[in-house]
Formats: sequence, structure tokens, C-alpha cells
Amino acid sequence: MTRLPPKPAARADRVSLWKYLKLFRQDILSAQPQRLYRAWMAEFRTPFFRSFMCNDPELVDLVLNKRPDDFPKSERVREGLVPLLGNSVFITNGETWKRQRRIIDPAFEGGRLRDTFPAMWDAGVAAVERLRKEALDGPIEIEAQTSHAAADVIFRTLFSIPIEHEVAGKVFSTFREHQNEQPVVNLGALLPLPKWFPRFHSRRTKETATQIRALIEQLTTERMAAIEAGTAPDDLATKIMTTADPETGEKFDTEEMVDQVAIFFLAGHETSASALAWALYLLALYPEWQDKLAAEANEVLDPDKIYFSAVSKLRTSREVFREALRLYPPVPMMVRQNTCPEEFRAREVPVGSQVVLSPWHLHRHERLWERPDEFDPERFKTENGKECLRNAYIPFSSGQRVCTGAGFAMIEGALLLSLLVRAFRFETVRGREPVPEAHLTVRAKDGIWLRLTPRES
Repeated sequence: MTRLPPKPAARADRVSLWKYLKLFRQDILSAQPQRLYRAWMAEFRTPFFRSFMCNDPELVDLVLNKRPDDFPKSERVREGLVPLLGNSVFITNGETWKRQRRIIDPAFEGGRLRDTFPAMWDAGVAAVERLRKEALDGPIEIEAQTSHAAADVIFRTLFSIPIEHEVAGKVFSTFREHQNEQPVVNLGALLPLPKWFPRFHSRRTKETATQIRALIEQLTTERMAAIEAGTAPDDLATKIMTTADPETGEKFDTEEMVDQVAIFFLAGHETSASALAWALYLLALYPEWQDKLAAEANEVLDPDKIYFSAVSKLRTSREVFREALRLYPPVPMMVRQNTCPEEFRAREVPVGSQVVLSPWHLHRHERLWERPDEFDPERFKTENGKECLRNAYIPFSSGQRVCTGAGFAMIEGALLLSLLVRAFRFETVRGREPVPEAHLTVRAKDGIWLRLTPRES
């Protein structure tokens, strides 16, 4: 019998609004019905808004690629994230968003990724050394470790400081608290409240967001001074802070930079940690693939030399990571709203409706993918896999709002995966199968527990 990676149970097809809201607060994924894995579109009505989930590749292409300006980010998504993200590129729309992307995008171009590679390598080596100590004490919760590693990558590439730096460490620990408060599940995300109405963010949500932003402001202010003094390192923060909008000549001020760093940390750390943890679990579940990846890593990676050309040779690692992103896309749903009257699949979509694109369901859609719930990194070599890769694979979104760090994430994922599997054998723990759940990103309900055994050098 084919082993299948874990998948959350779907809810009953019909439930009351209040039951749905309760399920949604517990977990976005299991709050959805099974039929969404086969439906091209589904409508959900409440007294407050109408929502249309679109799995039809033509509709996904329309919203993300052909007419993205007609389908801006939903204000409902913004509601829960404002305390931490302010006016960052993740939640803005229109001209504000376009200006922000014109300033940010140059930092993540191909040549700059080569420059950040040594910092990624150092973070990966540091993660291996931390795990050598942790592995001696029995099974470990691997999400906590990948979160630590991903945060280290962000701070090394953005500010040229390791996670052990006092401020970086405080940001990381406080963010874990902020995450546990589930800030995205907010009253304003569920009800159409006027702007003056209080959003009732929890006290701890607001406290942790304030603390994180203050720490980031400290780093940003120090970097601004270093730039003015001509002593700043040539990293991502310096690149972004010294880049002027080619249309207006403006640069980010300190407050704007704090907003952007907050989303780099949230998106670049949280999503990478999720994807890497699930990839390691899948390799533990399928040891034959783990052996292939370990053999490749031993052949490609020189233990004493950092070289960017290694990335292109990590083909098995890249395919494993790509398949992990298919099965467990870090951001399971994207919410847009239509600004024009629309008709989707012969159904009227009123202005202001929520248009939901779900990588989780699209990536497992039974009418698009062959064996959608199976783990098969080689599927992308098949005709079906190639077709779906073009039309039904959006872990980083698509079109003009595609994640600016998509290339960064793919290099980071393949590299860290290779360094970790070269150093350790990962095994599942009996009775501790992870159950996927999602609030902002796809994580495991009670963590992902693995047993690590050091490989012989």
C-alpha cells in the first residue's frame, strides 16, 4: 500500500456560519469541505460577505496574471497583520505597493543572490552544529530548529549578524510569542467593520508587535548611521536602504524600512521554516529519497569551500523541496477582492467579494494532478507534472505579486536541506505523526518530531 503524507481531515459539507467560524479559528485547512479538492469553484455566503474559492487554472491566471490590478489584496487579510507589518509590501495595494516593489526588487536579483550565498552557507553550517548537540537527547521537534535556522539566514543576509546577536535573538524569541497569539484571526478579518471601530487585537499581540518593531527600528537606525558614515556592510538591508525609486527618486525612511524588515522576517523566516520542516519530515517518511539526497550532497558540497555554482548541481534537493512546497505550501490561501463586477463560470461575482486562491487545494486538486496526495519529487519530469507546474503550482503566488524572495527561498531550501541531510539521518517517531494545520502558514498541530542520527564523515 502506498504511504501517503499526512493531510488534515475535511469538515462536513454543510455547517452553520458559527460552526465554520469556530473551525476556521482552530485551523483554516480542516474548516474546508472535501469537495474543494475536486471543485473548479465554490461559493461561500455569509450575512457579511460573499467568498469565491477559485481552483480553475483559467480563473487563477486571470486574477494573478492577466488583471491583477482589478483584484487587489483583501483588506480582511490586512486587519490581523497591521500591528506588526504596518504598511509593508505584503499588505499594501495600488501605487503604494508598486513603489515599494520598485525599491525592494533590485535587492533580490540574480547577482545579489550570489552575494548572499556565503551568509546562507554559514547559517546552514551553524544549524548543523546546533543539531549535533540537540540530537543527543532523543527525538527533537524539528519545526523549532528550522525556524531557528531560517531566522539565522534572514539576519545574516539582511543585517550581517547571526541569530546569536542580542537584538536578533530578541526579535526571534518575541516573534514566536507573537505567532502563538494567532493575530491573523481577528474580528476585522471576519466582519465588515468601519475604520473607526476597534479591532480588539489581544493585548499580547499588540505588545509583541510593538517590541519586535522597536528592535527592528534599532537595527535600521544603526544601519542608517553606518550608511551615512560609509561603514555599512554590503548586504540586503544596505542595498534596499540605498535604492531610490527610479520613478520618484525617493528612498525608504526609517519607519517604512521597519515595515519592510518586519515582512522580510515574517515571510522569509516563517514560510522557509515551514517548508524546510515538512521537507525533512517527508525525507524521514521516504528514506529512499533521503539516501538519494545525501549521496548528492556528499558529491556536490565541498566541506571547506563556499561556492555558488554548487546550487545548480543540487537537483535532487531542489526537486524534493519543490515537491514539499506542493504538498505543504507555506501560505495555504491568498485572498483578493474584485473591484469590478465579474462573472466566474457563469456565476455573478459582486464587487467587493472575496476571491480566494488556495495553493493548498490547487496543489492537491484531483482533476489536475496525477496521484495528488502522493510524495513524488520526480513528478515534475512527467508531462502532467510539467503542465501543472505551469498552471497549478503557486507556492510563491504568480504574476506581478509573485514573492520577491522566491529565488532566494529556493536556493536557501535546497542548500539547508542538503547540509542537514549530509550531516544526519532523519527518522520518524512512532506515534508522533504530524497533523497539518494552518493559521497564517502551514505548520503541524503538535510539531514535527524526528529522531536524528549523525552520519559518518
